[in-house]
Amino acid sequence: MSTPPPADRRTLIADTAIGLVAAAGLRGLTHRAVDGAAELPAGSTSYYFRTRTALIAACYQRLAELDLADVDGGSPPESAPPAPAVTPPDREAAAAALAGLLYRWLTVGRERQLARFELSLEAARNPELQADLHRAGRGARARAAGIAEALGSDRPQEAAELLVAWTEGLLYDRLAGALARSRPAPDLAELADVARRMLAAALADPA
Repeated sequence: MSTPPPADRRTLIADTAIGLVAAAGLRGLTHRAVDGAAELPAGSTSYYFRTRTALIAACYQRLAELDLADVDGGSPPESAPPAPAVTPPDREAAAAALAGLLYRWLTVGRERQLARFELSLEAARNPELQADLHRAGRGARARAAGIAEALGSDRPQEAAELLVAWTEGLLYDRLAGALARSRPAPDLAELADVARRMLAAALADPA
C-alpha cells in the first residue's frame, strides 16, 4: 500500500478520529487507536498531532470543512447523492436545500454529526479547545448570514444565528434526544415543511 502524502495523511487521521468518536465517544479516541483504525504505522498520529488536544482540534477543523462542503454542494461520499448547493434564489428553493441538508445529516452524515456533538461537549469542558470550536462554527454562521441576506433579511446575522441554532437543535433531537430511537425514519417532505417554517420565522420582520 502506498504511503499517502502528509496533507492526505492529516486528513486520513482526522477522518479516522471522527469515526472513532462517533462509534465509541471520546473514550475511544487515542493516538494508538487512530493508528490502528487508519492502518498507519505506530506513532503516525502522534507525529502529526502531538497531543490529544491537537488531535481534537483537527477533528473540529475537518468537521467544519465537511459540513461547509455539504452546504456548498461539495463532493459527497459515494454512498450518497450530492447535497444541493444552498445558494437559492427564493425561500422555497432555500427550504428545499435546507431540507436536503437535514436529510443528509440525519442519514449518511449521521455519524459525523454525532461526533460533532461529542466533541462540542468536550470543548465546553476544556478551555484550550474553545477557540478551535468557535473558529469552526463561524464558517457555518457566516454562510447562513449570506443566505439570509440574499433572501431579503434586514438582519442577516440574527437570522443566521436562529437558523443555525434551530438546525443544531433539530439534529440533536433526532439523533441523540430521548425519542431519537423511536422516531420514524427521516422523511424529506416532512423536513421540507420544517425548513419552510424555520425560514419563515428566522426571516420575519422583528416585532
